[in-house]
Amino acid sequence: MRVYISADMEGATGLVGAHDVQPGAPDYEHGRAMMTEDVNAAVRGALSAGATRVLVNDAHGSMRNMLAHRLHPRAELVRGKPKRMGMLEGLDGSFDAVMCVGYHARAGALGVLSHSFMGHEIEDMWLDDRPMGEFGFVHATSTALGVPVVMLSGDDAACEEATAWDARVVTAPVKYARDRFSARLRPVAEARGAIEQAAAEGAGRAASQGRPPGTDAPATLAVRWQSATVAAQLEAIPGAVLRDSRTIEVAGPVPGLFRLFGLFMRVAASITDQQPYC
Repeated sequence: MRVYISADMEGATGLVGAHDVQPGAPDYEHGRAMMTEDVNAAVRGALSAGATRVLVNDAHGSMRNMLAHRLHPRAELVRGKPKRMGMLEGLDGSFDAVMCVGYHARAGALGVLSHSFMGHEIEDMWLDDRPMGEFGFVHATSTALGVPVVMLSGDDAACEEATAWDARVVTAPVKYARDRFSARLRPVAEARGAIEQAAAEGAGRAASQGRPPGTDAPATLAVRWQSATVAAQLEAIPGAVLRDSRTIEVAGPVPGLFRLFGLFMRVAASITDQQPYC
């Protein structure tokens, strides 16, 4: 069994603020260690359920956060950027399961460090008019590639978002949001045990339930930006149209939309100077 882990940082055990997840901030090095050990727990769970290969993609920010020397020795790591598929770089139909470790709730949710991809620059996103955040887009893309998403760890808001999107996803809440920058934390050993158990259960389900049929059917992605300037610039991309002054819309197969969205973000980053988590 081949398992793919997409590892974000905001939903990692113990982390609650921007100072935990941004390079150069006072607690960033601690945050890197916490992120890495959460991933190690998921790797252990996947291996215990029969995984023969585990590929981990560092999917947060600079995508150079995880401590490679502390990663489980049986896991491979995709590190750095740019990546054509961003949070799903390296995923293809040869994998049997996707796990999302350290994920957070979408923009507008009352979850720890909640946002959708770009701090507060993205106000909302939809896929075929269904509201989504990072997890929803990752799930839809993985499913289109024929690989099931079987597990997620993060705060309780992220876990609820995941099960609302797909009730079959096994979740491991490692903290409970009090507000956007505060949480009640599970004891570290308990949280890591929950991640390991969820990963093992998710991998087991993937082995017994089989794979979803992949699809290249078209879908419609819509993104509402904080700035009308971003939407106006993105309209120049062939196929992109304005739904309103701040919402851009584009249609196509979901994996292609996921890659195109990465281009959207690069354009947005080049013309805005917004700091995340403001």
